[in-house]
Amino acid sequence: MASSVLISNLTHEWVETMKRWHLELFCIPTVVITLATFLVNPVLLMCIFLSRTLRQETRYLLVANTLTADIIFLIFNLITLIGNAVGAQIPWIVCELLSAVLVTAYCCAILTVTLMVADTFAAVRWPLYYHDFLSPARTNCTLVGLWVLSAIYPFTLMIIVKKDRGSYEKVPICLALISLGFLQVKNIGAIYLYFFVTALVCAFLIFYCYIRLYIVTRTQGIWHSRFSRARVTVLSHGVLLLLYFAPGFVFILELFMFQREGVSQDVRVWISTVNACVFMLLPRAFAPYLYGLRYREIAESLIALLPHHKRLSQITLS
Repeated sequence: MASSVLISNLTHEWVETMKRWHLELFCIPTVVITLATFLVNPVLLMCIFLSRTLRQETRYLLVANTLTADIIFLIFNLITLIGNAVGAQIPWIVCELLSAVLVTAYCCAILTVTLMVADTFAAVRWPLYYHDFLSPARTNCTLVGLWVLSAIYPFTLMIIVKKDRGSYEKVPICLALISLGFLQVKNIGAIYLYFFVTALVCAFLIFYCYIRLYIVTRTQGIWHSRFSRARVTVLSHGVLLLLYFAPGFVFILELFMFQREGVSQDVRVWISTVNACVFMLLPRAFAPYLYGLRYREIAESLIALLPHHKRLSQITLS
């Protein structure tokens, strides 16, 4: 009963703050960015999966997994934010399930982009053994492992607190921050430390791979030109990695501030709303262009699907 009262108080205070600042208007950029991403991601996934050559390469399977995780995140994020904006009464168990799926999809995307950097490092560092070691079958098993690893922690937390939650209680707002923050209030542990350590490990691995790549390739002349392909590629990937990791660190900060006294409720709500409606969507909007269309083979596959290109091919053959 105490947990039900605590959840009710948390959610109603949050709703009152959102209404006072009219933060439901942030759904507009959320819908725009989400729809713009939906126009590109499924097309790129189709290009990868319809091409037997692309399906056999690890880097394209990793791109496909990132885009898939992004689509899942965008769908459930949009459902959650629209439900919050219209004031839908959501059962608490459904809210916890939505939060677990969102955390799983976000973590899987982070782990996959980290693995993409490690994959590039392995391809450059050990070119003779790379294809034998990272076969398509092993890559698929690795991707399944990433999804399982991403899902273990959020769904385990959901199961642990099953006996303490009000299964049929409905809440006026559903946010992953409130779900995980409630677990912290219930003394489940410093959840933000788990995400912080995981993010640091991924960031360290990325920095290590890029530094080693530069050391290994600095004598090959690919870095001499200011606008060389290597420099542009590292810059674009660096920007995208920053866009992926920055919202995660902001979310960790939100969890840290959730139960801290002296932090204004308005500050908590503003940071959470801007992060969920804008910052977390930006990497998913840029990913198709910085990780997808930058690959020449994917771009060529996409062009081949265009009706205009097919007509030109038929005219040329005739």
